[in-house]
Amino acid sequence: MRFQAQTALITGAAGTIGRGIALAFAGSGLRVFVTDLREDPLDALVAEVAAAGGSARALAADATRSSDVRAVVSSAREFFGGPIDALVNVAGVVAQAPVEEIDEEEWDRVFAVNCRGSFLFIKEVVPSMKRARFGRIINFSSKSGKTGSALMAHYSAAKAAVIGLTQALAHELAADGITCNCVCPGITEGTGVWDRVSSGYIENLKLPLEDVVKKFTAKVPLRRLATVDDIAQVVLFLASTGADYMTGQAINITGGREMH
Repeated sequence: MRFQAQTALITGAAGTIGRGIALAFAGSGLRVFVTDLREDPLDALVAEVAAAGGSARALAADATRSSDVRAVVSSAREFFGGPIDALVNVAGVVAQAPVEEIDEEEWDRVFAVNCRGSFLFIKEVVPSMKRARFGRIINFSSKSGKTGSALMAHYSAAKAAVIGLTQALAHELAADGITCNCVCPGITEGTGVWDRVSSGYIENLKLPLEDVVKKFTAKVPLRRLATVDDIAQVVLFLASTGADYMTGQAINITGGREMH
């Protein structure tokens, strides 16, 4: 792939998917700045990128706090010595419960991390992208943002909101040379999300893990869960020059389970 973008800020990079995206970007020659709540896995990721000959820096922060977000964006610009070319909003949380058991605090927490966090980072990077007349914003929705998932009303609603945010910004920012797309992955193996979702189904549906896996893959035409690399490669493409004419899209990475 070819890139006009040379720098990328990736949120949620302590998680499996965020880490995979950071490594993919660094392996393609971009400088990366990574952030998440936990410092230790970020430091390990920076060391891994450096060992492979790449360039990375990290700062732990809470994506739902505007002061933390401003500090991350400021530090990233200082590290890059210029604007942030690509913003990848991976940070998110998943939760599971019958709707009557979701309290207001949990509803607000799920929206805060999945939607407010993306908004805050976008708000901070857009002015410099406008000045540069270039930018790539890549948000994370979910298959559940396209078709709501039972026992996940708050998560499905928040991820649907991310799609709406993406589409609105695609219209708003196009004249400034900024594209805004989002990805909608299905269940991805080896991630904390899969661990939590499978545990939730084991508890709520009283099924063993093997039956939960069968329940999910039976609905997927390609008959497997997504891998981290499946997702990282699509995100990398959206940051590349190959996606210059794409904006406002919510791209399914679901093995055919979601087709709209």
